[in-house]
Amino acid sequence: MHQQKRQPELVEGNLPVFVFPTELIFYADDQSTHKQVLTLYNPYEFALKFKGAVKPQCCVDIVIRHRDVRSCHYGVIDKFRLQVSEQSQRKALGRKEVVATLLPSAKEQQKEEEEKRLKEHLTESLFFEQSFQPGLITMAILRT
Repeated sequence: MHQQKRQPELVEGNLPVFVFPTELIFYADDQSTHKQVLTLYNPYEFALKFKGAVKPQCCVDIVIRHRDVRSCHYGVIDKFRLQVSEQSQRKALGRKEVVATLLPSAKEQQKEEEEKRLKEHLTESLFFEQSFQPGLITMAILRT
């Protein structure tokens, strides 16, 4: 008896969608960040549809532009939903949201992230202090 190989039925909305990066950050003071690329990957054996065909085992690049970098938009979070379906079908097989944020300055953001990492490191570390001679020498040991 010969068994026919069947492709498993794809359940609507449960197919993992692979996109990189998973977050976009635009900086008002850095024009090179105003246009970024999202890459949608199709690791499957069948074609996907997202605003056109995505062949099996291939990827497509999607250009995202921030067109209004005024200060009133700083901190605003936008979401891009990438919804894919099988090439010949209409029902959505999977979706992924990519968060996009406009920040005023790359330098300011880097400084904030550095300060945050330092604070996290210090709070996660155990801090021991030992005095050798009263008031002369103090030794501090950080253990992570």
